[in-house]
Amino acid sequence: MSAGTGALLVVGDVVTDIVARHRAPLAPGTDTVAAIRTVPGGAGANVACWAAYRGCPDVRLVGRVGADSAAWHEAALTRAGVRSRLVVDARAPTGAVICLVDGGAAAERTFLTDSGAALRLSPADWSPHDLDGVALLHLSGYLFFAEPGRAAARAALSAAHARGVPVSVDPASAGFLAETGPERFLAAVDGVAVLLPSRDEAELLTGLPDPADAASKLSHRFPAVVVKLGAEGALVARNGEVLHRVPAPPVRARDTTGAGDAFTGAFLAARLTGAGLGEAVAEGCDAGAQAVRLTGGRPPDRATET
Repeated sequence: MSAGTGALLVVGDVVTDIVARHRAPLAPGTDTVAAIRTVPGGAGANVACWAAYRGCPDVRLVGRVGADSAAWHEAALTRAGVRSRLVVDARAPTGAVICLVDGGAAAERTFLTDSGAALRLSPADWSPHDLDGVALLHLSGYLFFAEPGRAAARAALSAAHARGVPVSVDPASAGFLAETGPERFLAAVDGVAVLLPSRDEAELLTGLPDPADAASKLSHRFPAVVVKLGAEGALVARNGEVLHRVPAPPVRARDTTGAGDAFTGAFLAARLTGAGLGEAVAEGCDAGAQAVRLTGGRPPDRATET
């Protein structure tokens, strides 16, 4: 899928991340020293910001936030080069995620998630006019894990199919995917042009522990499947065959939060600017390696880069 000229539209979650990096093991019942930062996040919003950062000239986002931080999130997205349409929820606060990041070499993270207003994105928040001028629609996997997000995703998928706009989906969470059930998720994303699961998500969706086997199986169902392998890079399959295996640049990870979102954003930006699948996967791996050197899931703020 190479969508050509036109905008990237992302529909998905916008949340506030509280990132706590700790070097010592967590000590129950007492204090553990940590470096704590509050940053804008959300898988959908992160993908949009990385796509803009990696050269996509027109990136748009539809999401739902609480009144408590709507202006802050909108300003952050604008600085990142993303045109956002954020529906302000009068009853629920903006979603929040506490990211516990092990300060060791793997920089592995554990999430405590309160989806808040993001979980309440509904078909009423979607308009077919959101697709005007759009060459590619990307849906965050978090939409598919509960109602009314599933209904919003169905409405967006239906509108995209009616207009011939290709759709990509990143499953986003192995934990929520396991709760939802692989078959239910696969049925919900039927007709998607590109699926971008992580290694764990690909295994859950197929029952196959080898990512190449999983990608091959999924590519009988989706035109293109890209499996993200973290520090090992990524691979892409089509028509039951693995076409490309791309290594990730070697880096020392600081925080792996949002690395998969960075990959997805850069991959989509590259495809929209005419890159082939292999080149786009390489761009994704490069962005993922850049992301793990940062705190939080977003690219560097354009206003502070020098």
